[in-house]
Amino acid sequence: MNEALPDVPEVRVVGLPQLTSGFDLVERLDLPMHLKVHGPLDPLGGEQLAQLAERINLKGRGGAGFPFHKKLRSVAESAIRRGVRPVVVVNGSEDEPACRKDTVLINRAPHLILDGALLCAEALGARTLVVGVTRESTQRSMEAALAERGLGNSRRAALRAWVQRNPVRMVTGAAASLIRSIDGGPAIPPGRKVSASRSGVGGAPTLLSNAETFAQLAIAARIGPERYANTGLYDEPGTVMLTVSGAVARPMVIEVPTGVPLRYVLQLAGAPPVPQGVLTGGYHGKWIDAATVDEAIVSRNSLDAVGGSLGAGAILPIGQETCPLGESLRVAQWLAEESAGQCGPCYLGLPAAARGLEDILDGGGPAALEALKQVAKNVKRRGACSHPDGSAMFLESTLKAFTDDLAAHVLGNGCGRPVEGVLPLFEGGRAPTGVPGGADAAESGASRQKIYVDWTLCRGHGLCADILPEVFELGADGFPTVAQAQIPRYAEAKALRAVRRCPALALRIEEDTRGQAPARNLPVLSQGRGRRALGR
Repeated sequence: MNEALPDVPEVRVVGLPQLTSGFDLVERLDLPMHLKVHGPLDPLGGEQLAQLAERINLKGRGGAGFPFHKKLRSVAESAIRRGVRPVVVVNGSEDEPACRKDTVLINRAPHLILDGALLCAEALGARTLVVGVTRESTQRSMEAALAERGLGNSRRAALRAWVQRNPVRMVTGAAASLIRSIDGGPAIPPGRKVSASRSGVGGAPTLLSNAETFAQLAIAARIGPERYANTGLYDEPGTVMLTVSGAVARPMVIEVPTGVPLRYVLQLAGAPPVPQGVLTGGYHGKWIDAATVDEAIVSRNSLDAVGGSLGAGAILPIGQETCPLGESLRVAQWLAEESAGQCGPCYLGLPAAARGLEDILDGGGPAALEALKQVAKNVKRRGACSHPDGSAMFLESTLKAFTDDLAAHVLGNGCGRPVEGVLPLFEGGRAPTGVPGGADAAESGASRQKIYVDWTLCRGHGLCADILPEVFELGADGFPTVAQAQIPRYAEAKALRAVRRCPALALRIEEDTRGQAPARNLPVLSQGRGRRALGR
């Protein structure tokens, strides 16, 4: 079984270091050492900074890959139009079990990240800088870096700066989750999609980007776009930070110039000579097969062209001795557990997708395969954040990449290989700390109440899906797609409202009393007419 990655694994570099300069000298570059290694940094005007980012084709390194210069200009324009000060936010949340590049940068080179963030703050006239983290080690390192620069959260300071610590959960890394937590809310997506560039922290235009992105900007500002472009590909210059784990002898974070063959990166980490497949981009990424690995180079465009994804920079090969569908099932189950529990496509769809993949492995045949494909299709573009979309992409990629194994499980008796557990998960399969928003465990997750649909009464009005989207979604025929479901604790009141407002009186709530006494008292309605809760 693959052990969880440490916060700071081994760090390697191919070619000349940029982001990792000085790592061979000290474990952490404090401010004096940072200045010795990288030198001073002169401020740049807003348009100068945008032009620099555009000339080096800098894109966000957190997964989405949005052009940084467009984001910078959008924030500046919004701030000027509204006459308000913008906010700068560094997203150092790294909550995938297979990702450590940003954690390494924050722990070992925090001032390089702050250089980029402070460049942007000064160019935009921002008076607030927030660094979002989820780990104790990153919190300590970044708080120490702010103190070394004399920055703090004093109201009288010219620039207020602080570290926002959130729980280690997949959804807390979303931009909207981080902004919501900074504003004092739970670290989960708000369910409405508003550009942070227009309305972010406190409603102000907010420049939010990944930690590596700000560090790359700081490097380019020091050495200039021409020298920066001397490294890597002409259309994607510079270096990339990757986390390589899975079936490797030496899990590591590695800085490589764009254009390096992916095969070479795998060899450095001690991957199998002929991997069965390589997961690119992390657990919201895509699989590529062994033949494709030889074609791929480390770049966003190259990986996209061969069906992979640079994503969050995680690269995970698996060997020939393990069942790839079984490995993917472990990840799918973890992704389902990471749901914020606030929308149906995530709270219901992801567990259903994981069960669908499990059904295939258990001999469910073609019907199980078709059911999984349908669930993956249904959850996309319908969630409160990108978690359902990324999880569905991972599952669809699994089915596409391992067709021989899929056929063996669907049409035969399985592939006959065990599941080695080579894809890293957190200890016990769960995140090490916290629940979404830091809520008490008694207030999160599922309650001891279940809601049922009585098909003898349901007329397809659809009101239940409007009131309780966490539980109900409508199928193509306009009827709910589930006959019964557990109710999230936070949605108990809405569930009761849905029961009371159902025009056909087709809903009921019952308490699950198996094993222990009820923990809370949600009113339990009588079953009324019809006592069955049948699948359709």
